[in-house]
Amino acid sequence: MGVEYLEASPERVVGRMPVKGNTQPYGLLHGGASCVLAESLGSVGAALHAGPDRIAVGIEISATHHRSATEGWVTGTATRTHGGRTLATYDIVLTDEKDRRVCTARLTCMLRDKPAN
Repeated sequence: MGVEYLEASPERVVGRMPVKGNTQPYGLLHGGASCVLAESLGSVGAALHAGPDRIAVGIEISATHHRSATEGWVTGTATRTHGGRTLATYDIVLTDEKDRRVCTARLTCMLRDKPAN
């Protein structure tokens, strides 16, 4: 997928992904690829929020695709909207290189204790 992380904290995660190699048959950025980027960013934020002795697992994602992207990179910014002990929710906005909104997603992760090895 080519995801690159640019910034990461429990409150905010920023990353980007190339359109090339992540398109559907019409040459447009695949909606599933947008969801991969969104869930990747939100999951990193949730894992950082959970802390070193816990794990974050995605339990729900929704996405609205606003416009197509056919070239360049899409950048995603995941912003924590809820950070509790058992759940963390992030709103993720994906934009193209002209800063136009391509997709808006919301991810909720369940936070659990790490399983014993």
